[in-house]
Amino acid sequence: KSAALVRVGGVAWERGEPADALAWCEAALRLTPSEPSALAGRARALASLGRGEEAAAGYAAAVKARPLPVYVLAAAELARARGDEEGAEAYGELLRAEVARRSAHGVDEAVAAARWQTENGEAEEAAAALMERWWVRRHRSPEVADALGWALFRAGRERDALPYARRAHERGPRSAVLAYRRGRIERALGLTGPARRHLAEALRTNPYFSPLDAPAARESLEEMGEPADGGPRDVYGSGIPQSPGGRPPKPPVKAPKKGAPEKAAGTAPEKTAR
Repeated sequence: KSAALVRVGGVAWERGEPADALAWCEAALRLTPSEPSALAGRARALASLGRGEEAAAGYAAAVKARPLPVYVLAAAELARARGDEEGAEAYGELLRAEVARRSAHGVDEAVAAARWQTENGEAEEAAAALMERWWVRRHRSPEVADALGWALFRAGRERDALPYARRAHERGPRSAVLAYRRGRIERALGLTGPARRHLAEALRTNPYFSPLDAPAARESLEEMGEPADGGPRDVYGSGIPQSPGGRPPKPPVKAPKKGAPEKAAGTAPEKTAR
């Protein structure tokens, strides 16, 4: 019964009803006081209601009870939103350790690891790892499409990112996060009409969907203002693929390390004497 109450609370939160979500999660905790999913759900609802200190304590309790990457990522995001960079980095260290531990037991947490990299200065590395999953392993779920599109965007590759963001948004569950990310990428490409529509959709779906990104969505909409008379001239973006079919985008190119000799273009590799 506790798990069912948490699920109902999750649905309420996704609909932008944090007070109801809080009530459902607290009901679950009355039945199972240490249930990690209920602790995390309660923390998420508290953050949406502006009760940041209580939310941070709730996430800490959830992570201590069961350090699932999804809880750790949420706790780190809240810490960063509250200006606690030291706390966010501590959660990052925990995430890396937990991903390694779970991977050693056969649990695939590569997407969670890539999400952390994307938000912490390693977007190119995250994009390369996720492209390998998409094009080689053919792991083409909306979750992977979302993570890959966002990593490409954060790496400065908006044109490559948009087809993946579209796919995640159109084939995934109704989600404020997916709508927001698509809108952000569209805005970066100058597609103000679709960007305005999808950012507004994100806030309609759940005005509290992220302590960092929900305020950014509002700010973006304010900056774009009202649409011009006659509507946008370019709805889809000239030359931007509508889906991530065909050839994969080029992988990120890493800069050579300092002191490493540069290979001249067209130089054949040296043969080893036998």
